[in-house]
Amino acid sequence: MAKKPSSSNKVIITCAVTGGIHTPTMSDYLPITPNEIAEQAIAAAEAGASILHLHARDPNDGRPTPDPKVFMQFLPRIKQSTDAVVNITTGGGLQMTVEERLAAPLVASPEMCSLNMGSMNFAIHGLADRYKNWKHPWEEAYLRSTKGGIFRNTFDDIEKIYKLLGEGHGTKFEHECYDVGHLYNLAHCLDAGLFKPPVFLQLIFGILGGIGTDPENLIFMKQTADRLFGDDYRWSVLAAGRFQMPFATQAAMMGGNVRVGLEDSLFIGRGKLATSNAEQVAKIRHIIEELGYEVATPTEARALLGLKGADQVKF
Repeated sequence: MAKKPSSSNKVIITCAVTGGIHTPTMSDYLPITPNEIAEQAIAAAEAGASILHLHARDPNDGRPTPDPKVFMQFLPRIKQSTDAVVNITTGGGLQMTVEERLAAPLVASPEMCSLNMGSMNFAIHGLADRYKNWKHPWEEAYLRSTKGGIFRNTFDDIEKIYKLLGEGHGTKFEHECYDVGHLYNLAHCLDAGLFKPPVFLQLIFGILGGIGTDPENLIFMKQTADRLFGDDYRWSVLAAGRFQMPFATQAAMMGGNVRVGLEDSLFIGRGKLATSNAEQVAKIRHIIEELGYEVATPTEARALLGLKGADQVKF
């Protein structure tokens, strides 16, 4: 039986500030240094984001880094400046080991972490064909390497991350589901006693190797989640590139939550680069409020997702 629409009028906005996909050549507005990441994260929270999803980059050349020391250059500042929930990646960069991806979260003990729910061909090599002149030598090789790479997230990896962070630190997860099979992977994990409902799903569309950006796919993913999880989940949607705002709008109209940010799209409109993460947050907030919904505060997001609280983190 399909789950009834939520009676809650609150929509959680997550902002994914920098990620590990786009490279410095692609936009001068992509935050690279700890100072840039902190400034853009704080501005995104002020614009209405109640969750900040964070990666780190090498401040010298912008490549993704798992170094906890780099994370600690911006995490305390963000916490001191905003009440937003800090969500640290366990996906890291596409070529990192699981141990590298866990390094910063295990030091920071955040309220929330992302968790990819299956191995996949996470392919972004096509982006390299759009540029000829690169700011840094690593960029083109990094992108092209994904044609032959596998983004590893085995059941062993998922269980390890849950036990170290979920059991060890009381961290909850943003379960990133790039295809229908990832929902079934999560259902299997719940049956095995991993994770505590309600789970928070991030339904992801438009990554080569995952489910495509057909609107019918969003409906099907939601219906599948209803069958698998009943009332024991909350959900959000992100879509890559130009599909970011249309899919976020559709999710809000369906009673879901939304994710935007320069990790997922560098643009604010057709052919126009976003000048900041806050610009994207402000745009989706306007859409949400025009539709008659309210944007959830960080306090409301914590209550909806059952988070441990900002006083329990280690930064």
